[in-house]
Amino acid sequence: MLGDDIVVGQTPCLKQLIEQYEETQNSVIGVQQIPDEFTNRYGIIEPDLQDGKLYRVNNFVEKPALGTAPSNLAIMGRYVFTPKIFKYLDLQEKGAGGEIQLTDAIQKLNQSERVYAYNFDGTRYDVGERLGYILTTLEFALQSDDLRYPIMDAMAEWLSKAGQTSLSS
Repeated sequence: MLGDDIVVGQTPCLKQLIEQYEETQNSVIGVQQIPDEFTNRYGIIEPDLQDGKLYRVNNFVEKPALGTAPSNLAIMGRYVFTPKIFKYLDLQEKGAGGEIQLTDAIQKLNQSERVYAYNFDGTRYDVGERLGYILTTLEFALQSDDLRYPIMDAMAEWLSKAGQTSLSS
């Protein structure tokens, strides 16, 4: 699991992936559909065959240039791997962004044993960048009975102050 993603669902995302692993006996990664204009921010799968929410994957592409993504199914930071992934991680060199990319190792694993993708149920929150972190924190706080109204009061006060500032500027 990647720490910059939080996934909330009726059935935990990892449990969904484990169930798919048990069925296929192969590595399974969690994916969700994203708008085409965001495909350059994610690892993207090129699906081969589809069985419901499960995809057999041809290729994994890390952060493809806009307009070149093979799909809009993005890798969302949840994985169940066979131990063979460690062989490829040990050999991995720098990829997109000058970083070692897990997606590149997954692609190499997929060349030696099948890797599947599963379009999991649930809501994914991106807390790896400031705005996503703040919005996620606020959404979770507003779901809490003891925090909802104090947060709403504070936000109303902030918005009022922000309105006064912008009018006087």
